[in-house]
Amino acid sequence: MITQVDFFKCLSDPTRLSILKLVLSKQNICVCELTEQLDLSQPKISRHLALLRTHGILLDSRQGQWVYYSVNPDLPSWAVEVLKIIGNQDESFVNQSSSQFSSISTYCE
Repeated sequence: MITQVDFFKCLSDPTRLSILKLVLSKQNICVCELTEQLDLSQPKISRHLALLRTHGILLDSRQGQWVYYSVNPDLPSWAVEVLKIIGNQDESFVNQSSSQFSSISTYCE
């Protein structure tokens, strides 16, 4: 189980926070979508995703050659509440991201 210290350390990095916001807005997101949306290299995104996975914040699932990420449904209730607040805080970020997902998702199919 994740500790509060580890959870907030993960959230303290701007890239990981952006990744979490995107995962929260889409629920199930591919690495290619994250790299495109955040304009970062795949290895950099993968390093951040690995840390989020290691601490149990995100889960991954493979579909063909693509790996999709989602929020771990078994997070402690306090962590779920924090993620809900984060997901609701920056609607402009989510709205901008959502409008770009339709063009991005074709890369992952």
